[in-house]
Amino acid sequence: MFLILPAIVASGLMMGLVEALVKAVPGFSDSAWYGILDMISNTAFTFLPAIIAVSAARVFGGNIFLGGVIGMLMIHPGLINAWSVAGMAESDIPVWHLIGNIFTIRQVGYQGHVIPVVIAVWLMCIIEKWLHKHVPEMVDLFVTPLLTVMVTAFLTLGIIGPIFSTAEGYVLTFAKWVITVGYGFGAMIMGALYPVTVVAGIHHMYNVIEAGMLSEAGGLNTWMPVASAANFAQCAACLAVGLKAKNAKTKSVAIPSSLSAALGITEPAIFGVNLRFTKPLLCGIAGGAVGALLGSVMHIGATAYGVTGIPGYLTTLDYPLQYTVVLAVSFTIAFALTWVFWKEDEEDVKKAEEKTQDQAGKILEETNADTIYAPLAGNVIALEQIPDDTFASGVLGNGVGIEPAAGEVFAPFDGTIATVSDTKHAIGLIGPEEMEMLIHVGVDTVKMQGEGFEVFVSEGDTVKAGQRLMTFSIDKIKESGYSTTTAVLLNNSDDFGNFKVIKTGPVKVSEPIITI
Repeated sequence: MFLILPAIVASGLMMGLVEALVKAVPGFSDSAWYGILDMISNTAFTFLPAIIAVSAARVFGGNIFLGGVIGMLMIHPGLINAWSVAGMAESDIPVWHLIGNIFTIRQVGYQGHVIPVVIAVWLMCIIEKWLHKHVPEMVDLFVTPLLTVMVTAFLTLGIIGPIFSTAEGYVLTFAKWVITVGYGFGAMIMGALYPVTVVAGIHHMYNVIEAGMLSEAGGLNTWMPVASAANFAQCAACLAVGLKAKNAKTKSVAIPSSLSAALGITEPAIFGVNLRFTKPLLCGIAGGAVGALLGSVMHIGATAYGVTGIPGYLTTLDYPLQYTVVLAVSFTIAFALTWVFWKEDEEDVKKAEEKTQDQAGKILEETNADTIYAPLAGNVIALEQIPDDTFASGVLGNGVGIEPAAGEVFAPFDGTIATVSDTKHAIGLIGPEEMEMLIHVGVDTVKMQGEGFEVFVSEGDTVKAGQRLMTFSIDKIKESGYSTTTAVLLNNSDDFGNFKVIKTGPVKVSEPIITI
C-alpha cells in the first residue's frame, strides 16, 4: 500500500486546494477550471482498485500488468458501479448464472474497495508463480498469463470479491467504532499505540482502513486525526529534547528531526531521538493520546491519507479550528512532559565537553583506528543518493550507501556488536574512539521480517575487521520490491571533525572507504 502513497497524497492535497478555492471564490464551482481540476484531483480515488492492484502485484512479486488487469476488471464499466447498488433492490441486480444456480456472479463492481483487491492480487501472484514453475518454458509466455487472468478473474468475481467486500465492510465499521467508542476512548488508545506501530514498522496497515473510509460515497478519513495527533506529539517531544540538551550532537539531530515530524515524517524523531531516550517517546505517547481523543470527539475528518501534521490542514479544510486545537494540545502536553521529566545524562554531557576541548580531527595513535573499511563489496555512492529520505538527509549520521555486488556483510573495523535487529536486516557496532556505526541492508527491508537474512553475531560480541557478520539474498530483496542499497552510517559522525569519504565507485570488501 505504501507504494501508492505519492499518488494518493498528490490527489488528496489537490482536492484540498480545489475545495479551498470553492470556498474562497464565489462561483468557482461553476467554472471550467473547477471541472477539470476536480476531475484531475479525484482520479486516483476513482481508479483506486487499479493502482492498488498494481502496487500489490509489485509487493507480492507478481507481474504488475496482470495485477493491473485484475484491478481494472473489478471496476469494469460493464459492471454496475458499487456506489449505485445501495439504492437498488436485490431482485433488480443482474446476475450471471454460470452453472445454473450453483455458481452465480452478481454483475456488481468494486469501486472504492481495497481489501478484496489486495486479496485477489495476492492469489493471482500465487497462481502465476505456480504456473511459471510447472508450465513448459516453450509455452509459458502464452499459457501462464492466460490461465492466471482467467482463474483469478472467476475466483475474484465469484468468491473473493463477495466474501472480502463484506468483510471489509465489517472492518471499516469496526475501525469507525474503535475511534468513537466511549466518547473517543478508543481513539485515545490508538493515539497512544500509533508510535509503537511505527517502531514496529507496521503502521502502513492503517492505509487500508483509511483508503476504505475515503472510498465510501462522501467518505471522510476519520483515522487521520489520530495519526496526526500522535505524530505531532512526537515532534514536540523531540523538539523539547533538542532545546533542552547541552550535547551538541543531540541538538543537531533532535531539532531537524522535530521539524521533519511536524511535516508528518516521524521516523527520524522517533528512531533518532525519542526511542533512544525512552522518556520523550512516552511523553509523546501521552500527548498523542489526548490529541486523538479530542479529534474523535470533534468528529474531524480528512479528504486524503498519508498526510499529517502541518500539511494536514489542506485535507481538513472543514475543520481548521478543531484541527488546530488537536495539534496544539498534542504538542503542548508532549513538550511540557518531556521538558519536565527528561534529563540529559550527565556522563554524556561530560564526554561531549571533553571531545569539544580536543582538537577536531586529531590523528589517532593506531594506524588503522581512524579508518572505516567497506563492509561489503559493491558500488559506493554518496549519502544523498541513498533512496531513502531518512538516511539521505543525514539525520542518522554521515556515511555512504553501497549497492551490493554480493550478499555478505563484514565488520568495517575492530569493535563490539551493539545491536542486531529482530528482522536481521541491520547491525549496530561500536568501534575505536566510540565510533557508532549502523549497517542497514536495503531500504524498507524491515518489512521482510527476516526472510532472506542470516546473522552470525549477537549483541555484545567482539568482532575483528573483516569478520563475517551476516548474509542476505539480493534476489529476495528485489523480488519483494525493495532497494538493495545498504546504508553505512557513522551515527555520531559529528563527534569526528575529520570525517571524510575517501572512496566512491566499485570497492572490494575491507577496502578503506572513510577516514575520521
